[in-house]
Amino acid sequence: MTKKQKKMLFRIIIAAICFALLMTLEHMGRLEMVREFPMRFLLFMIPYVIVGWDIIYRAVKNISHGQVFDENFLMCIATFGALGVGEYSEAVAVMLFYQIGELFQGYAVGRSRQSISDMMDICPEYANIERDGQIEQVDPDDVGIGDVIVVKAGERIPLDGVVISGNSFVDTSALTGESVPRKVREGSDIISGCVNGSGLLKVRVTKEFDDSTVSKILELVENASSKKAKVENFITKFARYYTPVVVCAAAALAVLPPLFLGEAFGEWLTRACIFLVISCPCALVISVPLGFFGGIGAASRQGVLVKGSNYLEVLSEMKTIVFDKTGTLTKGEFVVTKMEPVGVTKEELLELAALAEGYSDHPVAGALKAAYGKTPNMERVADTEEIPGHGIQAVVDGRTVYAGNAKLMEQKGVVYESNPDVGTVVYLARETEFLGSILISDTVKPEAKEALIQLKKSGTAKTVMLTGDRKEVGEAAARQLGIDQVYAELLPGDKVEKVEALLAELGEKERLGFVGDGINDAPVLGRADIGIAMGSMGSDAAIEAADIVLMDDNIMKIPAVMRIARKTLRIVKQNIVFALGVKAAVLILGAFGAANMWAAVFADVGVSVIAILNSMRALRTE
Repeated sequence: MTKKQKKMLFRIIIAAICFALLMTLEHMGRLEMVREFPMRFLLFMIPYVIVGWDIIYRAVKNISHGQVFDENFLMCIATFGALGVGEYSEAVAVMLFYQIGELFQGYAVGRSRQSISDMMDICPEYANIERDGQIEQVDPDDVGIGDVIVVKAGERIPLDGVVISGNSFVDTSALTGESVPRKVREGSDIISGCVNGSGLLKVRVTKEFDDSTVSKILELVENASSKKAKVENFITKFARYYTPVVVCAAAALAVLPPLFLGEAFGEWLTRACIFLVISCPCALVISVPLGFFGGIGAASRQGVLVKGSNYLEVLSEMKTIVFDKTGTLTKGEFVVTKMEPVGVTKEELLELAALAEGYSDHPVAGALKAAYGKTPNMERVADTEEIPGHGIQAVVDGRTVYAGNAKLMEQKGVVYESNPDVGTVVYLARETEFLGSILISDTVKPEAKEALIQLKKSGTAKTVMLTGDRKEVGEAAARQLGIDQVYAELLPGDKVEKVEALLAELGEKERLGFVGDGINDAPVLGRADIGIAMGSMGSDAAIEAADIVLMDDNIMKIPAVMRIARKTLRIVKQNIVFALGVKAAVLILGAFGAANMWAAVFADVGVSVIAILNSMRALRTE
């Protein structure tokens, strides 16, 4: 509980004690001696002012700024009316219970924000920079690319970089939600926001603070609440028109029956005050955003960043989910499993492949270089060119070498021997001479099949896989995982076309999600109704391109966040139906004199508290 909330609680307790004392004395007949207007009024004004002065102040302040119709205004008008007709105890009760509801709301909002605000703690306060052999503590903004920073045991890593000395275990739980530390050593990439475990690390900075992982995540978290779901926007607009309509209706209720029916003015003024208290839209205005915020908080607890409540709403309607294969459903850890040289030795074929792929960061290139086992002499290589969706063209020892798929061989007019094995086949040719093929295999992630089963249980009707691999490779992986549909041998542009075709097949209220690594799949992530990126421990492209970011590569979190989204939407809809239903019933009863001010207090504060409690269920993950 914050300091401000504690002060409010103290005021409520003092006002409640005064109010209880006055009600007890009144019940015992001890206030008979102060039945006169000034004394009894002044006695009840003590708890009224203690608990309600800030509501009156905010109402006056908002009116002076042109913001007339809000809950503060409604509470003031209702309680002033009750005081005007001598219902002093009801006026105090309305203010007291309203403030109790507001305190409860503030505490609930604080709880729901906690999971997200915890992520704000990942922001580093300083960096230890090594300059001229001396350690100097500076602001992370003042550290440039190439500087060496020192991260001591227990300190938060302030910037992205590469470890140049030291070994340690790094706590990534603030980013990924995973409790198992990650081992880093010399040469390991390291990202900001994590906590160094036991060893001393020296890190060469690769990104400025504004471009670092921690900075991008903080920006994402801060902007999450600005992207509202359709139902949230509806409630905001609804409250904007609903409140003035209610005030006008209450005024008509107070004035018209006495004028045209000759009824007692005091009776209808009391009914109008009851009408105003009942109609306060707190339950809707508070509980709906709180429900979505709870859902975002529950997702962030699991290391899933949701960029706005609108994406939770779309995710809850997702019926088709499309996956990229490499690095998403498979580990992306390629290894050379077979070589078939033609006219050269296996060693020569592998060396030529490692030279051609020497400048590439693609997983296939990594597998070839790892299998070669030595550092390629890149002085022998010139004019390297990557041909998207095909492979690599490079000049090695003055002769053009091609390393890629069958499409590359066909494009360059090379007569090649097709390799029927299941896996990624790299064909090699020197000019028009075919030199052989190398088979590289990828392995399916162990959690992928279970994740797809859970997605089906969560309501996903169709699973699709898109891959640039050969048809045989894609179909083999799809069979192993239980994927409904697979499209293979696709270029990046083809993936967008396939997603657009799948979107055209969906119903009006059905949505399509795409899951990719956020690097090569940015166009498809943007085209899908909901883009989910594998965070790959802080990939820039993942954070920028996707609507939802998994801060590690565990796709088991996708069905989990789908369940969170659907639970959140259920809670929000329950709140809307419950709040409107109760208010409508008590409003009608109040208009006909069948509901008193205590019923009005329940219809306002009671309904708000119940709706808030229901909203807080969104924080609990299933």
